[in-house]
Amino acid sequence: MIQVTPDIHIHESDLQEEFVRSSGPGGQNVNKVATAVKLRFDIEGTASLPSAVKNRLYRIAGNRINSKGFLVIDARRRRSQEQNRQEAMERLLELIRKASRKPKRRKPTKPSAAARQRRLENKRRRSLIKKQRGRISRTE
Repeated sequence: MIQVTPDIHIHESDLQEEFVRSSGPGGQNVNKVATAVKLRFDIEGTASLPSAVKNRLYRIAGNRINSKGFLVIDARRRRSQEQNRQEAMERLLELIRKASRKPKRRKPTKPSAAARQRRLENKRRRSLIKKQRGRISRTE
């Protein structure tokens, strides 16, 4: 069990790790050693997350969710496999923590009387400036 928040734990069986060769610079290490990590988390298949958290996670994760409903995190910045595993796990836990926080409800507000007055005064001033841009009539 991996603790995400005090009340949310995920099972290690819900996670799948795949190690692949990393791309980019690194010479022989990159060409021979599978250090990059693809961490997959089955959002729908897990019983660890409440449905509200799952819905927010779908929204937050966006294009990191594949067609099968798995959240895929790709970590390949580090040279060692263990460091990439740690980074992928931290990114997954951070996403779940972010999804577990309920968004604050917006309280509808109205502009104050002084703000409305300032807005109208600015509109009058702007209108006057634009009126003065008209053609100049010749009087002889």
